[in-house]
Amino acid sequence: MATSKKSSTAPVFAKIAENKKASFDYFFEERYEAGMVLEGWEVKAIREGKVQLTDGYVVIRNGELFIIGCLINPLKTASTHINPEAARTRKLLLNKEEIKRLIGKIEQKGYTLVPINLHWKSGKVKCDIALAKGKAEHDKRDTIKDREGKREVERALKSRHRDR
Repeated sequence: MATSKKSSTAPVFAKIAENKKASFDYFFEERYEAGMVLEGWEVKAIREGKVQLTDGYVVIRNGELFIIGCLINPLKTASTHINPEAARTRKLLLNKEEIKRLIGKIEQKGYTLVPINLHWKSGKVKCDIALAKGKAEHDKRDTIKDREGKREVERALKSRHRDR
């Protein structure tokens, strides 16, 4: 589902991992919240914070969404009868109508699906994904300039506040 404006009574979600690199490399057009198909050892590792989204991306195969490159490092105490694979392909769960809409938009030039973050919602792991368009080099430079400008303003305000 596409995200809408959050009201003040919206529940607070516990963030697990965030893909900060994605907002630097892409412009986000639409956001969706998808469930994830996980194994037991993966949920335990996620609870311990052993997850990384930085190199992850989403693909569509046979009308289904899969996240690739999301690393969930197994715990040392994982069960002895399984061989956990940290970078396995995991299925994402979305409505069929939403998947059809995404397929139509991805077929347009320049669009891709990017994982933004993982969070807990009602005891389940959810993945926010975004329909995104890649940024050009000059757009990335503008992002860096804006970020540095904000830092300078914050520093100036802090020093002015300290001088009082």
